[in-house]
Amino acid sequence: MDSFTLQQIDVAVRASFALDTCSPDDLNEWSERSRSRGHCAVTSLVLQDFFGGELLCAEVRAHGEKFGYHWWNRLGGFDVDLTGDQFAEHEIVGEPWVTVRPEGSDHFYAEQYLLFRSRVWDRLGLSADDPLLG
Repeated sequence: MDSFTLQQIDVAVRASFALDTCSPDDLNEWSERSRSRGHCAVTSLVLQDFFGGELLCAEVRAHGEKFGYHWWNRLGGFDVDLTGDQFAEHEIVGEPWVTVRPEGSDHFYAEQYLLFRSRVWDRLGLSADDPLLG
């Protein structure tokens, strides 16, 4: 398979953000103006598909209250967060911890992840037969 740069993956990922691949917890917050909203988990999984590395997770607080969780990647010792732009000023992402990749089709966001991954692959010109889709 061809190798891709992080910039190429970033372009494909951003073009793939849509309401039907948003986290169910963030559907009310998603809009065309905030397309990355609710896509941190599926984006971090797709990046890990391509580059490996570690998955990071942290609590998000809004007005001092726990609001949810945010996911991103650590690749080669550097943090890569393609969806960090989704947060408003009052939403604060806490300190991350390394987390284990959810496995199987029953993990959270499995349906959104598979659809999102398929769209990213399509934008990169990959087919369903490609080893990364295995």
